[in-house]
Amino acid sequence: MNKNIENATEHHETSNHLYELLRVDYAIPSVEEYRALRKEAGLSQITEEAAAKGLPNSLFAVTLRLGQELIGMGRVSGDGGVFFLVTDIAVKPSHQGKGYGRKLMEEIMEYLRREVPAGSFATLIADKPADQLYAQFGFQLVSPRSEGMYWRQPGGL
Repeated sequence: MNKNIENATEHHETSNHLYELLRVDYAIPSVEEYRALRKEAGLSQITEEAAAKGLPNSLFAVTLRLGQELIGMGRVSGDGGVFFLVTDIAVKPSHQGKGYGRKLMEEIMEYLRREVPAGSFATLIADKPADQLYAQFGFQLVSPRSEGMYWRQPGGL
């Protein structure tokens, strides 16, 4: 596991609604929780093998919980020096529209501002309309000068 995550197991609690207590943890979720949240939030499915290999290699991870229930998460991966990738921003649909996506990004931005060297990049691929949220944190479209592209290994889910 990445040292930044290992040493960041503290959490804090904040009252978000009268009867809800939101817990913010700086830790990766279990593989099962991760895959279930991605599915429920409408993100592409990831195999168990890929999740088990990738999650521990996160540079930073933040989870949001109400009690023991995982309701949201976000991660940063990359090389830790030049390139940082904001990924897996996900909130359960039943909890969307309550500011939890913003909370995830606030936590991620705190990490990025502290850890990203001058001149280095943090990137992400934004689903619409979430691109409007990311723009509020300073993320800019790369087009028309550049275009985002991806390659995916065949045979996954």
